[in-house]
Amino acid sequence: MFHTLLIANRGEIACRVIRTARKLGIRTVAVYSDADADAQHVRLADEAHRIGGPAPGDSYLRGDAILEVAKRTGAQAIHPGYGFLSENADFADAVAAAGIAFVGPSGTSMRKMGSKAGAKELMRAHGVPVVPGYTGEDQDPALLQREADAIGYPLMIKAAHGGGGKGMRIVRASGEFAAALESCQREAKNAFGRDRVLLERYVEKPRHIEIQVFADTHGHTLHLNERECSAQRRYQKVVEESPSPFLTPALREAMGAAAVQAAKAIDYVNAGTVEFIVDAQGCANAAEGRMPGAASQNPGFYFMEINTRLQVEHPVTELVTGLDLVELQLRVAAGEALPFAQADVRQRGHAIELRLYAEDPAAGFLPGSGKLERLRLPAPSAHVRLDGGVTEGDTVTIFYDPMIAKLIVWDETRARALARLREALADCDIRGPKSNVAFLEALVRHPSVVDGTIDTGYLDRALDEVLQAPSPPPASMLALAAAAVLVHEEQATRERAATGTDPNSPWAIADGWRLGHGGARRLVFDVAGERHVLTARGHGGDYTVAIRVDGAPSPSAAVSTPLHIEGLRVDGSGRASARVDGASITARVHVDAGSVLLHDGTQRWLIERLGAYAFAGKAGGTSDGTLKAPMPGRVVLVKVKPGDAVTEGQECAVMEAMKMELSLKSPRAGTVKEVRAAAGDFVEADTVLVVLE
Repeated sequence: MFHTLLIANRGEIACRVIRTARKLGIRTVAVYSDADADAQHVRLADEAHRIGGPAPGDSYLRGDAILEVAKRTGAQAIHPGYGFLSENADFADAVAAAGIAFVGPSGTSMRKMGSKAGAKELMRAHGVPVVPGYTGEDQDPALLQREADAIGYPLMIKAAHGGGGKGMRIVRASGEFAAALESCQREAKNAFGRDRVLLERYVEKPRHIEIQVFADTHGHTLHLNERECSAQRRYQKVVEESPSPFLTPALREAMGAAAVQAAKAIDYVNAGTVEFIVDAQGCANAAEGRMPGAASQNPGFYFMEINTRLQVEHPVTELVTGLDLVELQLRVAAGEALPFAQADVRQRGHAIELRLYAEDPAAGFLPGSGKLERLRLPAPSAHVRLDGGVTEGDTVTIFYDPMIAKLIVWDETRARALARLREALADCDIRGPKSNVAFLEALVRHPSVVDGTIDTGYLDRALDEVLQAPSPPPASMLALAAAAVLVHEEQATRERAATGTDPNSPWAIADGWRLGHGGARRLVFDVAGERHVLTARGHGGDYTVAIRVDGAPSPSAAVSTPLHIEGLRVDGSGRASARVDGASITARVHVDAGSVLLHDGTQRWLIERLGAYAFAGKAGGTSDGTLKAPMPGRVVLVKVKPGDAVTEGQECAVMEAMKMELSLKSPRAGTVKEVRAAAGDFVEADTVLVVLE
């Protein structure tokens, strides 16, 4: 086994690899960019070395700099993680040429999969079912148009090189093809340096199944069963689980055999994932217990690609098999044989993974950045696993994927795993950049997810169903939140008093009691833009709370009947319980100086605390003739220059962030006065890009 391992990555996956390396007694070396000087993977590694500026091209994509660090530190192996250089064949070759083990497949195997077109032809030749399409090298637009028309619509355009959902477009009519082709090629060129595309028949409402494969240098190739990844948005996986809720043993066996055959076709070694789509026929076969097999004219499942690396969602496989995939990677890279055969692979219970991101679902999932002012996640246990690369106080930067953590749960059945997942999400409290936690909570309660019937296009078709705004909190919940604030303040007062000169003084205690009156205290909450004034009397967990709503339709509707709260208790995890007008209620309540996070077990509300005697209104904005970046990210294209006349809605620039391309359009007609950004620039949210006269 290796004594020193360099991790050529950052964030969550770097921390994940370090954990296993430490378990095996392997010394770890981290590399970092200027943006990651204080990152968690840097702090966890035995030593760390700077490799360049914050942009990936200046640091994590610099294979030469990473190799130089490996040689200098005596690293015997390099683990690439996922993303960055993990599927770069030239880097894998350079590592091997330097006499260092690359923890992954050979550059030769990668090249066979580096082209989606070549990969499909190779798979077809080895009997692995593939979707009909065009994979030729001739990229003449007219030829591609003819091939598309011959294949028929709907049709998928895919970048031949790369992955991650980039360079992909669905075309539903011949007249849409040319524009979609141009956009796809531009995105592929920017992301992968090559603009070659392939065409394939678009399978309506497919299921996405991936098979985890493993192979060693001793001639053993096997699979570790499947992961279902059908819950997707814009080709990005949102929910991953194992086992699949619809796969039958027969279909699992057929797909597993096809995956092993695909791996053997490229002489694969180490961990990889073979991805398939399952069409309506395949789903019907599974539902009715039929399985024609991979050699059939219509097996119902088709090869998509092989990811020649460890997948983001590998923890779900680990939880249901009991295996440490990173440990297996390291042992195989060190020349060891796989310690088990196909018949030894077990599948126990059910695991589900979600990705917690700094993004704003209500604003089109625009990625966010900024300091994590609060990061409270559920406690790890035998049922809950958290793989993260940040802690409270860290900053989510604009330069990399805004993942905060992966939340993975396990239980004996899928229904119990979903219940565990809902509980774990309710325990999440992320402040600073906006997060997708509330979106995920709604998603895992959606009938298509609960029933296990979701297909890859469902979220894009029915996103509004999941993004519905929560209903307002009932008065009892608002009163409970107010009482929790008061208990929190009383406790803080007692703690301050205990450190004073006379901790027993009634004046130091300041618990709301006042000579001659009832000790009324006033709180003001902003609930979804509506101002609520709460007046409370009492202390020590027993209160009477009256609520007045500013702007209510009538005076009688403005003020609630006072609510009586008795026996409020809040434990260390933020779980509050009390009797409200005699009825017992519980909720999660997290209080800080400026807000209250309230969660009733089904939905959450982030309530802003306003000044008790000052009205805080929200002014609307008007266009000032500037075009601003709506998100942090990279400017891909600027289509205007000073002096150009533009019309309202005209595309002026294109930005990219978190694998998403966004068109920026002029807010009004006018003449371009200034252009303040160029293609390739990284910008923060609200940066002015174009100024109109």
